[in-house]
Amino acid sequence: MIRYLVCARVLVCLGAVAACAGQSIDPAKIVDLTYPFNKDTVYWPNAKGFVHRKDSWQKTPLGFWYAAGGFSTDEHGGTHMDSPIHFAEGKLTLESVPASKLVGPVLVIDISAAAARDKDYRATPEDVAAFEKRHGRIRAGSIVLFKTGWGKFWPDRKAYLGSDVPGDITHLHFPGISPAAAEVLVGRGVVGVGIDTASTDYGASIRFETHQVLSEANVYGLENVAYIDRLPAKGATLIAAPMKIESGTGGPVRLLAILP
Repeated sequence: MIRYLVCARVLVCLGAVAACAGQSIDPAKIVDLTYPFNKDTVYWPNAKGFVHRKDSWQKTPLGFWYAAGGFSTDEHGGTHMDSPIHFAEGKLTLESVPASKLVGPVLVIDISAAAARDKDYRATPEDVAAFEKRHGRIRAGSIVLFKTGWGKFWPDRKAYLGSDVPGDITHLHFPGISPAAAEVLVGRGVVGVGIDTASTDYGASIRFETHQVLSEANVYGLENVAYIDRLPAKGATLIAAPMKIESGTGGPVRLLAILP
């Protein structure tokens, strides 16, 4: 058994999940929803990607091991969080997203069957309504994830994005969330919306209207969510701990879920 301890970015959130704080948690119920950052990490085609530098990776002359290095990354790639300022002037930047909104009940809306038939599928208000009919109304403070099944293509850029040509943002094809569905979720008072593709908007979008709807409401986005199929439709708790980048429009996030 391990204690409910995560990085300092999340410790402030424990008041939001007081029922769990200080209690032992079965390690088998902890699910990591994060892809590792490495040379294969999928970024938006016009982004620079992830670079890891190993400055020292060896035993010292004194006989002990010492490893250190550095990394560089664009804000939007791999498993990451979009802060609301990404598509809405004056809204929250990454470091100003309240810690209380980084931990909460997570709901998973499965649109994988529709996405398998149409790679440009966009989740609809009807998809949200069907979920609520089966699982109950989405409550304020929830974090909603959409399961498209696209994780099976990671990290094959051509299959995952629709194009593997560097810089090509005009031939992308993958499922997303319609602006209308995003408006329904905003109306429910959700704090975050995520998906297992490269964008909350579908690949062919040029106006990123779903991003705009969410950002205007100060709702953060989670993209490239990994292993979403390991979560139940409801009942789990999500911990979204992004790198605390001042004025960040987004950044790497470690996503952890605790199963019921």
